[in-house]
Amino acid sequence: MCVVGVKLLITMLELLPASTQTLYAQLLDEVLGAAYSARGISFITRRVKSGVYWYMQYTIGSSQRSFYLGPDDAPLRERIAATRAMWEADAPSAKERARLVAMLTAGGAVGLPASHSRVLEALEQAGVFMVGGVLIGSHSYALMANALGVRWPVDLAHDNAFHVAIPDKKVDLEVALSEADKGFFAVPALNPREPSTTFKIRGSELSVSLLTPMHGKTDSRAKKIFSLNAMASPMRFLDFILEDTQPAVLPYRHGVLVNIPSPARFALHKLVVSQRRPAAFAVKARKDILQAQEVLGLLAEERPGDILLAMEAVQKMPSKFRAQLNQGMSQLDAKILEKLSGYMEPLP
Repeated sequence: MCVVGVKLLITMLELLPASTQTLYAQLLDEVLGAAYSARGISFITRRVKSGVYWYMQYTIGSSQRSFYLGPDDAPLRERIAATRAMWEADAPSAKERARLVAMLTAGGAVGLPASHSRVLEALEQAGVFMVGGVLIGSHSYALMANALGVRWPVDLAHDNAFHVAIPDKKVDLEVALSEADKGFFAVPALNPREPSTTFKIRGSELSVSLLTPMHGKTDSRAKKIFSLNAMASPMRFLDFILEDTQPAVLPYRHGVLVNIPSPARFALHKLVVSQRRPAAFAVKARKDILQAQEVLGLLAEERPGDILLAMEAVQKMPSKFRAQLNQGMSQLDAKILEKLSGYMEPLP
């Protein structure tokens, strides 16, 4: 257990202009019905002695990879043609979304560095969020600001490590993509040559870690996520935030659609995580509590019902979760605890 031995002061949050909040809602509505970005993706053929074969070629930064699709035949050509047609039909909408992104940025909406944004765009193209993947950690906290209409303290939203939680359920990615009119192919960008749960972004300090809920006895062995053909690290109590999620849009290029936890569950989970970190990670534990404090302080004023619903869900969690939540709550600033009185009380 990691204990942060100081009380933490709440900061004054900067509210986004009402016009910016309206633009955000409009962009989110647009990306929900849009095809995935075709950026960096192309289809090529290669001829060998046995015939002609199709590949998807994918470029991100200076890295280029090719993925085998199958032999040249009518059904595959039709799928490729349909995907290209979808991208072409989406072009006018993409221009409008790009305009909204520019207006959002000018209006003070929270964004991410370009290198970070490109990683999330690549994860979207890979279908990670289509199979139920949820962005957690500091990047989720950063994007949550736009949904809540505020700007967080900058230092609390910075991290070079992306964390994505994947539900342990079977999803046919290609079927999910086609049924949602998102396309017919997903870039297998997470396929490692060797089993790994963390993927380094070549030429940078960025990394992506895949996590999945841990059930039953403690077992830290990586689990296969068949829908993505990737491995994920089990994490205790992750199901608490996966049970209540919402879409969010990153204002980058034409808008990048991701999933994030509900703000209230995100904050409560952060308090629990702060107590589960080893003592050597006290700095991260302090950041967990600060992020939870900012979110809870805002919700107590604007959306207290969200806290009540999240606390109802807490009652169904194991006693260890509730005990660690109580410990995390005890480290919140007294002013925040006063705001939360009546909505969030220690549980037995």
